Amino acid sequence: MSVQAEGTFYVQAIGLRPKVHVSADGSGVVGHAGARLLADLADATGLTAAYSAALRPLRPRGTGHDPGQIATDLAVMLADGGEAIADLALLRDQGEVFGPVASTPTAWRLLADTDDRTLTALRSARAHAREVAWLQAAERGEGIPAARAGGRALPGLVLDLDATLVTCHSEKEQAAPTYKGGFGFHPLLCFLANTGEAVSGRLRPGNSGANTAADHITVLDQAIAQIPDAHRHGTDILIRADSAGSAKAFLAHVRDLRKRGIRTFFSVGYAITDPVRRAVRTMPDRLWHPALDQDGTLRDGAEVAELTGMLELPGYPTGTRIIVRRERPHPGAQLSLFDQDEGLRHQVFLTDTPYSGGGSAQFLEVRHRGHATVEDHIRCGKTTGFGRFPSRDFNVNAVWLELSLAAIDLLAWTRVLLLDGELATAEPKKLRYRLLHVAARLTLGGRRLRLRISATWPWRNELATAFHRLAALPRPAG
Repeated sequence: MSVQAEGTFYVQAIGLRPKVHVSADGSGVVGHAGARLLADLADATGLTAAYSAALRPLRPRGTGHDPGQIATDLAVMLADGGEAIADLALLRDQGEVFGPVASTPTAWRLLADTDDRTLTALRSARAHAREVAWLQAAERGEGIPAARAGGRALPGLVLDLDATLVTCHSEKEQAAPTYKGGFGFHPLLCFLANTGEAVSGRLRPGNSGANTAADHITVLDQAIAQIPDAHRHGTDILIRADSAGSAKAFLAHVRDLRKRGIRTFFSVGYAITDPVRRAVRTMPDRLWHPALDQDGTLRDGAEVAELTGMLELPGYPTGTRIIVRRERPHPGAQLSLFDQDEGLRHQVFLTDTPYSGGGSAQFLEVRHRGHATVEDHIRCGKTTGFGRFPSRDFNVNAVWLELSLAAIDLLAWTRVLLLDGELATAEPKKLRYRLLHVAARLTLGGRRLRLRISATWPWRNELATAFHRLAALPRPAG
């Protein structure tokens, strides 16, 4: 129950809660203060400046809002959990913290004016910022963390490709029926397993094939272009995908990248065909070995065997190996007729990692199973922009996808460069709840603007430390 008197609401106590007086006349208090961390990180990595250079043709007279700043503000808004262009109001209405922010119509015009050439320039700008962020990580003495599998650190970089369905609740250009009976888009994405960065993505109609080799090649090439030169050459790069990535043309492209000095290897799912079934059934029990869990311990009820040499793989790159895992199905698992007959669930994959250098079937299988983490990245990505698309225009939605990838990168760079402990591996929801959405009081003293976080906020020290580390990051020249 509440009573209004002279613009003030008196809320009676409920249970043990104290009585509060609510009014709309406060000053000097800002919400989502932690999102300023993302905006400053975009500046510190050179993302804002690179966006400004990429979008300069859209500002011919040099007046109005800088298009690069608008793009950065959109990425910050998405990283903060915004879902629509109108959510820029959260930044715009707190100009004391975020500075001048474009209106919703201005942001719409920027997206509408961005053509394919400019979109390519935005991708290049993000690659430039990534190079700076990785150099800053190296300056901290930690660098880019290694992906892990079976209790071991994986050498080099790991790229995970996967497609996902995004439902549209209205008619949008190139939205189409999906193979699951829905309606919308079917984007193909690539994430860096080491950090969770969203290195590339391609917006596609809902009826696009999951195993389209041309789309996989395009997304992989865009992902490779995002990797800084110092890591692109001379570093092992493992490409993981489910069975949609087993197209011969795609794997041939992965192998051909080595001719350009890029040390690529693949680990992709493979369909259980009749020859595979025959090989599994004839495999002697003594050649099945216990499978591993991600911490390196034995996986209960699971075994691994190598089928290489037991069946032909015509058209696949030389040195391709085929490995199978069988295990007791967990409750609710979808089983094929073959699985039901055998009473076990089977999964098969292909890899060209050689036997030498620790390429045992047990380790390669647990390494491939790590590809499942891409589903978590996609789930989080859908809360960071690409879970819904704002426009009926396909090109606008393609730009929106690119900015959502930038938002995911900002969160990843925040974890790598600015955070420790539990928060260094936290998903976006936890970062928003604990850091980005915190309220603060804005004060001016000694000619300095201060954000004063509540002394009782449990993660105040972590947020303050993140701002201090941000201030200490080396800045790109120019």
